[in-house]
Amino acid sequence: MIINEGVVMMSVYDLKPGQTALVSGILGDEKLAKRLRALGANEGVKVRVKSFAPLGDPIIINFMGFDLAIRKRDAKNIVVKDII
Repeated sequence: MIINEGVVMMSVYDLKPGQTALVSGILGDEKLAKRLRALGANEGVKVRVKSFAPLGDPIIINFMGFDLAIRKRDAKNIVVKDII
């Protein structure tokens, strides 16, 4: 969970395997945000957590029809809303 300016937000890391939500933004490093947006992780896009590695890092997510392995710290910066 992310607390930003007193508002509690949920990140991709907070989702359980199999859960789907909508991307509402990307926090943190601008380089990471730019790379993820180039891959299609834009606001309103559905993202689904497929699995966590045995030690929790990396996380396999799916959006725009492809799987992507991301680090736990990067998953914590992808803010989501409206779990579907």
